[in-house]
Amino acid sequence: MKNILILSCVLLVSACSAKPHIVKSTNIVVASPKEVSIVSHGWHTGFVVPANTITKRLPQLKERFNDTPYIEFGWGDKDFYQSEEITSGLTVRAIFWPTESVVHAVAIPDKAEVYFPNSDVKTFCLQKDSYAKLLNFIENSFYKESNGEIAPLKNGVYGNSQFYKGEGDYYLMNTCNKWTAKGLSSADMEISTAFKLTASSIMDFLSEDNSAITGSSGECYVKNASHR
Repeated sequence: MKNILILSCVLLVSACSAKPHIVKSTNIVVASPKEVSIVSHGWHTGFVVPANTITKRLPQLKERFNDTPYIEFGWGDKDFYQSEEITSGLTVRAIFWPTESVVHAVAIPDKAEVYFPNSDVKTFCLQKDSYAKLLNFIENSFYKESNGEIAPLKNGVYGNSQFYKGEGDYYLMNTCNKWTAKGLSSADMEISTAFKLTASSIMDFLSEDNSAITGSSGECYVKNASHR
């Protein structure tokens, strides 16, 4: 029992310091509040953000996805995420051994809830500074070559999509949903990231207090600024 407790503490500490890190401050400037969606695909969650804000930071995404209005981003284990067939061996290795990561980027031609009618989608608005830090977090999730460019890998798993080499290692306490939680924390939401390891833990948090209000003229503003 003592050894299990020690191992748990080590995993928790390493997860808190694992890349990509939560963004505390940024020099990115955003002109207005932005609408963001979280999509749950059952076992995995991802962010959907306005494409023109992130392609300014990562112009290769503009080259790849042209004028798509939104892009979905997910982060996960390199072999597991890109595999056409999920095996028990891949699953065990992804969970228990630190492995390389990838970012999955998908062109989204419409609102997330329209494009993903069979998925759980939570949409909310972020103030300018909060959204800027989320952008910074997503950008930092890509591995960058010495020339500053991101590294494309295989085509993605659905739609018009692409895998890119990710930053940081994937393992039990640093999962795809932990990545989403760290993104939400970067965006100033008061979310405890320690045990946000499942898609349901992320969606349950968002159901508590956070939702978007989009006015008749299309402006986005925050219903609840506290994000309890």
